[in-house]
Parts: sequence; structure tokens; C-alpha cells
Amino acid sequence: MFFHVRNLEQKPVPFDVELPDTGSANGGIDFLEPDLHQKGPLHASGQAAFVLGSEEIRVTGRLKVTMQVECDRCLEPGFHPIDSDFEMVYRPVAEGYGEEISVDESEADLGFYQGNGIELNDVLREYILLALPMQRLCKEDCQGICPVCGQNRNLNPCTCEVRPTDPRWAALKSLQ
Repeated sequence: MFFHVRNLEQKPVPFDVELPDTGSANGGIDFLEPDLHQKGPLHASGQAAFVLGSEEIRVTGRLKVTMQVECDRCLEPGFHPIDSDFEMVYRPVAEGYGEEISVDESEADLGFYQGNGIELNDVLREYILLALPMQRLCKEDCQGICPVCGQNRNLNPCTCEVRPTDPRWAALKSLQ
């Protein structure tokens, strides 16, 4: 669904969509990360509105989806449900796009759009990526992979001994 600036200037545009997961024939949102997949349908509802007195587009709504991620510790699949309200604000890309400009703290949550509007799938992708935790784990107490034998400690506890560190790295320990 595309939100055209011309339509948004007249009135807010509501949306209520259900997008299939990326494994279905219709496809879903491409998250541009090979280890991140949508599991089950994504339901999003809300509205996009043009902010009077500015050129900003504000998209607000509610999103519900379960994402499958690769665990950062053991590389097994993990699931992260997202069920929350969201608000995303976008400004048009200004002239001189390549130049550096200063951004104050109130503008840190802004996104930018080019052309005549913004695509809903892009808004949803951005919000989902922001809503996922920085460290993606299959479960909170994930034991990870043994650095010695390489087996998944969640499936089989190993009895490997941690080798002493190389004395040449000892100077780095003082940096902790």
C-alpha cells in the first residue's frame, strides 16, 4: 500500500492489512536479512496522515507479528513476538541529500522519504527491525556453542576445559 502525499494532504488514510509470511506464494515483507523471517501473518492497522504546517508524514497504528531469528549464541532458530503500537514520522529528503547536517535530539526518531510518498511495507519493515532486541537469542538462558568442541550446549552439555589464555593477550585483560 502506497501513501501518496497528494491524498494525505486531503485527509488521513486508514489501513488495515494482513500480510502473509515470506514463505507463502504471495510473499510478505523482504527484511533484507537472510536470518530474519516472518512466521505467520503480519497484521497492521492504523493511519497515515500529513502533518499540517510541515511536509512530514506520520504513520501510527498497531502491529502484531512473530519473527524468527537466528540466535546470536547457538545459531538455532528463535522466535520473537511483536505486538505493540507504533508511530513513525518521515520527512522528505531535502536538497543537498549527500551533505552532512546536524540533527538535534528531537529529530533522532525521524525517517526520510523520496518522491511522492511512502510505502507501508517500508514503514512496517523499519518498525519491526527497530522493535527486535539488539542481541537476538532463542531463549534467555541460551548456553551457546562451546568454543572448544563447537557443539550446542543447549542440546548436549560438554565437558570441555577452557584452555588458559595466551600470555601475549594478558595486557588486554587490564582494559576490562
